[in-house]
Amino acid sequence: MGEQLTIALDAMGGDHGPQVIVPAALNFLRATQGIRLILVGKPDVLAPLIKDQNFQGRLMIHPASQEVAMDELPSKALRLKKDSSMRVAIDLVKSGEAHACVSAGNTGALMAIARFVLKMLPLVDRPAIITAVPSLTGSTHVLDLGANVDCTAAHLFQFAVMGSELARAIGGLDSPKVGLLNIGAEEIKGNEQVKQAHELLARSALNYVGYVEGDDIYLGDVDVVVTDGFVGNVALKSSEGVAKLVRQMLQHNFQRNWFTRLSGLAALPILKRFSRTFDPRRYNGASLLGLRGIVIKSHGGADVLAFENAIHIAEKEIHYNIPKRIAQQVQSQLDAERQRAEV
Repeated sequence: MGEQLTIALDAMGGDHGPQVIVPAALNFLRATQGIRLILVGKPDVLAPLIKDQNFQGRLMIHPASQEVAMDELPSKALRLKKDSSMRVAIDLVKSGEAHACVSAGNTGALMAIARFVLKMLPLVDRPAIITAVPSLTGSTHVLDLGANVDCTAAHLFQFAVMGSELARAIGGLDSPKVGLLNIGAEEIKGNEQVKQAHELLARSALNYVGYVEGDDIYLGDVDVVVTDGFVGNVALKSSEGVAKLVRQMLQHNFQRNWFTRLSGLAALPILKRFSRTFDPRRYNGASLLGLRGIVIKSHGGADVLAFENAIHIAEKEIHYNIPKRIAQQVQSQLDAERQRAEV
């Protein structure tokens, strides 16, 4: 593979498939330079969508004859869909033909296939899903968001190391503040896994600030929030629901009568800024950390803007070589822990 950076797109995945992914790819290419995209899927479906587009060799189609359904069992997708657009896109990362993969497809299948094909980084037991969400201080990275329902204290510690390194690279932070999600800030609260993880993190070289509660994700002065996949996924989906509720209630109340409509016009600039800040499409794209390659999970129902944002996240992770940085940081933390144990 040459020096040109390449991203493979699972063009058949997600709720909308090529109708969203191809326009997002075209918009990405118009907005960037030096990046090549590979659309993985059925050529007879994809080719008509990119005809008359000339990007000087920066856009190509790689054939894949199968698709992974959004409700398909991960085990079935892994065993029986070896020529699916999802599997082939990940295979391109494994072979070095692509530097990263982006998919809006079945999350469970993507995790299973990526872990099977790419394997885990040394000293990392499980992959974790991480994304950034808006906060008063800019944004907060939260992990795990659903990859691991049951986690040990060691897993939570590894998540903290990986999340801290991602925030350091992507956010340009010298020492990201890491918090452990709990039902309270008091030392006596939490289950045994959380308490044990707290002890590991307190002894580490990370900038660990202790327990944080759910509202600290958005209101607190913290850069990374660590939790297991069950709690993280519930927290994320609940937050998305609240954001939709607020938008719909604002729209409903501003449309009640002529006076509220007039008030809405006066407040329109503020409302637009508010909507842009909390637009989930601009935060679309979750990273599967801990793998020996870069895999970005887009929301299944992503529109063109949202999927384009996921491609941009893949570009950033390629630029900062996130897997290598995480592997080095995990090794460094383990060495430091061994030295402390020997003292």
